[in-house]
Amino acid sequence: MITLLTGENSFELKRTLDDIVSAFDGHPEKFDGGQLDISFLPDLLSSATFFSNKRLIVINGLSENRVLWDVLPEWLPRVSDDIHLVLVEPKPDKRTRTYKELKKDAVVKEFTVWSDRDIPAVEAWAIAEAKRQKFDLDKKCARVLVERAGTDQWALFHAIEKLAVMDSVTVETIELIVEATPYDNVFNLLDLALRGNGRSVAQMIRSLQRTQDPYMTFGLLSSQVFQLAVLAVGDKPSTQVAADIGAHPYALSKLSSHAKRLGRSGARKIIAVYADADAGLKSSVADPWLLIERALIKTASL
Repeated sequence: MITLLTGENSFELKRTLDDIVSAFDGHPEKFDGGQLDISFLPDLLSSATFFSNKRLIVINGLSENRVLWDVLPEWLPRVSDDIHLVLVEPKPDKRTRTYKELKKDAVVKEFTVWSDRDIPAVEAWAIAEAKRQKFDLDKKCARVLVERAGTDQWALFHAIEKLAVMDSVTVETIELIVEATPYDNVFNLLDLALRGNGRSVAQMIRSLQRTQDPYMTFGLLSSQVFQLAVLAVGDKPSTQVAADIGAHPYALSKLSSHAKRLGRSGARKIIAVYADADAGLKSSVADPWLLIERALIKTASL
């Protein structure tokens, strides 16, 4: 049997590999594909060992070894029935002959990275993972957890590990224990500005300056302003807009009230503010945090 594990979602890939190893009754043989020599292939793929008739062979990054990767299709039919060959290739070149042959002859499992389009699946996974770690996470708590930790499964997994040792898990517990992502921080920053709370904006900017990159912060801010503008100029519900542009549906639902209040005219003014700030960041020697703060204070004044 041949299995190809691929994709950039390293959490799901590792968990699947761990499950394969756990299910095997014996000692898996693990190899770095980049270090293998072609002379090892006959013994590696076509024979049992003195100690066991069944073998689990895990090769990581074989595609980095161009010589072996190119000749692998010739060896695939020779893989013994007593061998389970697992190839771990997060980013294989799908144009190669070897990958195309593996698609035909192997069990291919591809693990893609989650995005905001996958929020319902992410929340469902968080609930299931909490149960796996022996505690209950309701839908509201799962939503707040994903808002704060984001869609990265490693971050979610470690957040759930922290929550698992608590006596009870509530929204308040999550907000206390789980550190907010940069996206969540910037959303709160824009929300404060849209509510006209310039003083709180200034305080939050001081806090973000200590840990965040200003250019990344402005990029996230610009993305959310774009989402706000799409809501303001269109007539679709926020859930449909979220699906159309690949945005976080809950975040858009919270922006929708601001969008209705601003309307097309207000949205155009805000876009102009951030266009000016973007030009300033690209051409000015001024402190980027100062330019960001000015844009938010102007937003608050609108």
